[in-house]
Amino acid sequence: MPFSALGLSAPIERALQKSGYTEPTPVQKKVIPLVLNHHDVMARAQTGSGKSASFILPVLELLSKDVREGKPKIRVLVLTPTRELSVQVAEAFSAFGAFLQKKPKVVSIIGGEKIGDQMLAVQKGCDIVVATSGRVLDILKKQQINLSHIDFFILDEADKMLDLGFAEELELILKELPEKRQNLLFSATYPPKMLEIAARITKTPLEVTIEEEPTVESIIQRAIAVNRENRGPLLRELLKSEEWEQVLVFMANKRAADNIAAKFKKYGFAADSFHGDLFQEERSETLKAFKQKKIRILFATDIAARGLDINDISCVINFDLPRSPADYIHRIGRTGRAGKSGVALSFIAYEDMEHFALIEKRSNIKLDKEQIAGFELSGEAPEKTKGPAPVKGKGKSKKDKAREQALKADKF
Repeated sequence: MPFSALGLSAPIERALQKSGYTEPTPVQKKVIPLVLNHHDVMARAQTGSGKSASFILPVLELLSKDVREGKPKIRVLVLTPTRELSVQVAEAFSAFGAFLQKKPKVVSIIGGEKIGDQMLAVQKGCDIVVATSGRVLDILKKQQINLSHIDFFILDEADKMLDLGFAEELELILKELPEKRQNLLFSATYPPKMLEIAARITKTPLEVTIEEEPTVESIIQRAIAVNRENRGPLLRELLKSEEWEQVLVFMANKRAADNIAAKFKKYGFAADSFHGDLFQEERSETLKAFKQKKIRILFATDIAARGLDINDISCVINFDLPRSPADYIHRIGRTGRAGKSGVALSFIAYEDMEHFALIEKRSNIKLDKEQIAGFELSGEAPEKTKGPAPVKGKGKSKKDKAREQALKADKF
């Protein structure tokens, strides 16, 4: 089925062909006609299924049919959870709208860059703003952005957008939007909490669900049983013996990512770290180097689990397991993209067995625990001990609170 059969015009189809897209994905086939018919949509589909294009293309089509004279006013607001995804979505709007008679002006508003430059770009006039919520609020507080003309309000990776502190920020942004607008929510998962909050955004959405296996067939999943203290040496051994070109290694936190990246550099590996504490320029340069294969191993936090448009990652390694099964799916979805095969490894220590069993159950998988010669799991499983009962009102551990703060910081 060609894209034109979905109701897209020749200029957009020409841009698609130039970008190498020949036919729509399942989510695009279902969503594009609904958006073109002005419906609110809640779409759930697997990572890498083409969700972003399923709203970018019809929104561009509708804008091209409703060209307005004078200085551009913001008619489209797209919120994403990370800076990198905001930049990628903004670039896609520009690329797919390249051959329209009136090219839309797109501005990306993200943390880590000069707010003055971003405010100036908005004030000069633009049609589309793609942003992280924190930076939008910063500019709103300065009364330097007008969102009263919004026709399309879009959340990309909505489940993460509506998690933790994003929900509060979202409420503040919604107050600035006109009631009459088209709402589009896209995500890989829709947990109950998110559904409750989403109901405040749109009352009568059409729901689209693309039923797929939790992980794509092109990804070989492996679980390796290894003591925690041997994970680093094992990783070095695997990197020497396996022919993986680009490797993305997920770490539990920013400090761990920095520390292990520094160690691997000393061992002669082309490695670096990627997380929310880096300046935006550092983040952009690191990703650029990784895409250009100047960096072979990227040690990252979960900020890299979504929105990275890199098709050549041959292996994803869970050095530290993710906290939730949904995050596991997002992580391993960074490999096996664009029709290529990939490998996903998880290091499993005694302390991780129970948690990984939950991930397997929720992800509908069952993996044998491999043993690598010289790095076999040794000793005995630590006995479970009951910790002190949490003090009322202080149920979250310091670790949980630190993680929440880290996740909130990543949104900028």
